[in-house]
Amino acid sequence: MRSFMSIIVLGTVALDTVKTPFGIRKRMLGGSAAHFSMSCRLFTSVNLVAIIGEDFPAEHIDFLRRKGVILTSLIKGNGRTFHWEGEYKGDLNTALTLNTELGVLSAFRPTVSEEQRKIKHIFLANVDPDIQRHLLLRMRSPSLVGLDSMNYWIHHKLRPLKRLLKMVDIYVANDQEAKSLSGEDNLIRAARCLRFYGPKMVLVKKGEHGVLFCSDKFIFSIPAYPTEKVVDPTGAGDTFAGAFMGYLSQKGKINADTIRRAIAYGTAAASFNIEDFGLKRTSRLTLKDLRGRMLRLRECVLF
Repeated sequence: MRSFMSIIVLGTVALDTVKTPFGIRKRMLGGSAAHFSMSCRLFTSVNLVAIIGEDFPAEHIDFLRRKGVILTSLIKGNGRTFHWEGEYKGDLNTALTLNTELGVLSAFRPTVSEEQRKIKHIFLANVDPDIQRHLLLRMRSPSLVGLDSMNYWIHHKLRPLKRLLKMVDIYVANDQEAKSLSGEDNLIRAARCLRFYGPKMVLVKKGEHGVLFCSDKFIFSIPAYPTEKVVDPTGAGDTFAGAFMGYLSQKGKINADTIRRAIAYGTAAASFNIEDFGLKRTSRLTLKDLRGRMLRLRECVLF
């Protein structure tokens, strides 16, 4: 494994029950790290760090291995796998959480191999900020660290989250999270405020309205890919992050051009994710598919 060409993602591997106007799927493979891996794997090797329970189906582990995801640091705990149950109604922009079972996640302390500690690119997907920091402190001199979170941690673990923000390069949040954490209603002011918490770059995901990027050097905004087929938005943000971080990891350099292209790839990847339940669509995704949609997205925004 060449650590400089790899990425490590910490997050959840879950069993999701999701209901949308298009149907219901019970206890399907999901979780932030799983969704991230499905798009990131197209650009670089992905090392997944997570915990599963005794009830986790063996076929899901085989599936992740077949997709090339490195599972050295996927551990099995004594108890049940993290389970999220949610429902989407109306325009499918917001999920109503019906039930959350933390299971083995409540006692999770990530461990990685000595070789994995050398990996330079890290993404801390949505999970408790104390768990995220636990992993980050065990990594050797990372060169690019991305962080995702959610309103639950903003409301319940604000101090650990702010401490962690000082240690990362990129913070990824949706529009409501950005407003909640910054106290600003305007997204540009919110993104600039979040910059002062520590991260050099802030990405604000706006769902069907696209993405806003903010750094000291430039601001960039791109719309979502226009699609009529929205079946299940679960994991779209994680899929975006996977392609975004994967592309940057592959290029090995961070500048305005690579960031813009990474955002475009992330936007295109997220548009595939929403077309079917769970990982069904992104598990079939190829780099050719992704490049084709990214080019069509570029045609949509040129004038």
